[in-house]
Amino acid sequence: MTPERLGLLWGITVFAGAGARLLSVLTGFPGVVLLLLSGLLIGRSGLGLVEPLDLGQGLEIIVGLLVSLVLFDGGLNLRLPGETIKSTVFRILVIRLFISLGAVWLIAHLLAGLAWNVAAVYSAIVLATGPTVVTPLVQQIRLASPLGDVLEAEGLVLEPVGAVLALLLLELLVGDLHGWRELIFGLLARLGGGVIIGLFAGWILSEALKRIKTDSAIGIRLQVTLGVLFLLYGICEWILPESGLPASVAAGFIVGRSPSIEVDKLDELIRELAQLAITMLFPLLAADVSWSELSPLGWGGVSCVLALMVVVRPLAVSLATIGLPLDFKQRLFLGWLAPRGIVTAAVASLFAIRLEQAGVLGAGRLQGLVFLTILMTVGIQGLTAKPLAEKLGLLAED
Repeated sequence: MTPERLGLLWGITVFAGAGARLLSVLTGFPGVVLLLLSGLLIGRSGLGLVEPLDLGQGLEIIVGLLVSLVLFDGGLNLRLPGETIKSTVFRILVIRLFISLGAVWLIAHLLAGLAWNVAAVYSAIVLATGPTVVTPLVQQIRLASPLGDVLEAEGLVLEPVGAVLALLLLELLVGDLHGWRELIFGLLARLGGGVIIGLFAGWILSEALKRIKTDSAIGIRLQVTLGVLFLLYGICEWILPESGLPASVAAGFIVGRSPSIEVDKLDELIRELAQLAITMLFPLLAADVSWSELSPLGWGGVSCVLALMVVVRPLAVSLATIGLPLDFKQRLFLGWLAPRGIVTAAVASLFAIRLEQAGVLGAGRLQGLVFLTILMTVGIQGLTAKPLAEKLGLLAED
């Protein structure tokens, strides 16, 4: 690919994302929905101006670094105030981990026609809700506490778990792993190793930031933070693939709790960069979707996603919140809002390439079903979240 063509690809992608952001501000339409539509417009399903695969192996690196930035920003803002929120998040995580995996595995095979092994990979990819989608929605609709905290924390914790589990299932599928024992050991090693390395890197970064006392401290702190974060992600991916995601969340969590480094100012800059990353990534990954991958799924694919939205998620949340001090309206909203986001799209795109290279049948159907899931959850839930919250009286009074 020529440098001129590469520059045009990025120019079109960022312009499309910025245009979607502007249109969201002017119309009040959910920004994530417009970002997704802008990607479809400029990609294979629309004008054909952007082909993400032209980036080659650089696509995986770029996506990984930008996603680590988004998750680090989420870790900075990860708050679990009060026992109710902690209990709700923990129970939702545990129960969804088992119920959603098993139920989605079954319906993806029966309704969407995926082979059992490919359906297992799909169930792990769509396990987590996307903090890159949930957080902007929560902020835009001004959702009252504790629902916003619960939804954001759920996505931040489950996102790395789902990505790591999907990778291990993929390796099991293509023969790089042998047996469930290796899969479980690999899951614990990548999650545990990533968290430990991330906590250590977060502590080192916090200590370094405390010692920066210059007049331009916030700018230097931002540069040091990005340098440590990207180095952290690179080292983790080199040692344990996919461990960079939990490491990014853990590092952000530690830095966000350092009282003497002007976290609010740093967080404001990191958040702007994370929003820019989302503006670039959503159109880029959505551009990779083609109607030829979506159309063969037919009503089976649509019914699979609908079952995921209106049966599996509400059932898991209902079981998880039994006995907790949440009323019916709060439980109803928690059971409804579960859009998938950037990490889901990125994992699907990269895994489809690996499956095709390994000669596994169904790679295109897998990617198509994942993006159909993103389209339907972001589109339907993004458009209905605020009206539903207003109807249920769950908006913040201020």
